Amino acid sequence: MRSSPRAEPKGTREGKSRKGLPLLFWRLPRRGRREEWLAALGFLFLGLVLIRFFVIWPSIRTLWFSLFDAKGFAGPSNFVALFRDREILDFSRFLRREPPWGALFHNLVWIFVHLPFTVGLGLILAVVFSKIKSWWVGIARGAIYLGIVTPLIVGGVIIRFLFDKHAGMVPQILGALGAPIPWSAGWVAYPETALLALVIGSIWLWTGFSMVLHSAGLSTIDRELYEAAQIDGASELAQFRYITLPLLRPVTLVVAAMTFLWELKIFDIVYVATMGGPGGASNVLALEMYFAAFRELDPYRASAIATLITLFSLPVGYWFARRRLRR
Repeated sequence: MRSSPRAEPKGTREGKSRKGLPLLFWRLPRRGRREEWLAALGFLFLGLVLIRFFVIWPSIRTLWFSLFDAKGFAGPSNFVALFRDREILDFSRFLRREPPWGALFHNLVWIFVHLPFTVGLGLILAVVFSKIKSWWVGIARGAIYLGIVTPLIVGGVIIRFLFDKHAGMVPQILGALGAPIPWSAGWVAYPETALLALVIGSIWLWTGFSMVLHSAGLSTIDRELYEAAQIDGASELAQFRYITLPLLRPVTLVVAAMTFLWELKIFDIVYVATMGGPGGASNVLALEMYFAAFRELDPYRASAIATLITLFSLPVGYWFARRRLRR
């Protein structure tokens, strides 16, 4: 009597690849699946072509240029020169004297000041507006959200006038309260206050983004959790700490990542409001890259700065991409 063939685990013959190998590299999809793949590639083809010519190829060329100088191949010397350049890093002045501290340090100031205020204010406003039922809540939300839909070029102009000596609201109020110069003068005209003026102004421009995303996250939280907490005697602060914050953590991380990437490549506001001045006191990496490329006509230094910005962005971008792909 012939022995029966050895039983195979369910799914090993069809529709499943070897362990560790995707289906694409082990067996071609069946006809129905193949048609779906072809249809998907047909829809994606134009986008992939555009990404190839306008993202991938320029990125490779930028990296290639960053390894050269006017004399030829320079290797990592361009990056070493950047960290020795006082326009990028000025350790002799950082936190010891007023700016300029270097473009990279200015970007770090944006991150350490702008990021927590933007994310925190957006979260608090979303929670407060969700609990208030009044006619003016929609108007307040619209006014705050107006900042994110305002073009950043226009936002830079608004910031410039907001802190202007004669037309600006902030210096006028501080001057009436007896504040000394430069607080009662044009903030963007003094090294001590120029960078701070841009950061404070941009908080309004970006807080709407944080508020809207947190509001959307709040709408997904089951109301029964708050009702149960109220029955157990939990205060508003306890509900916020033990229900709202943990359940909004994924949204908060996304907002923080997007804000961080925006702060690394900030350009528009600085270019319009101060042009990096006075004396480089509000200069940032993206603006320094622009100056190197179009004023100094040095594509090698500009490419090195662009590569540096990309390297700083990669860890956050990689984390964000992995988080999205897990879903």
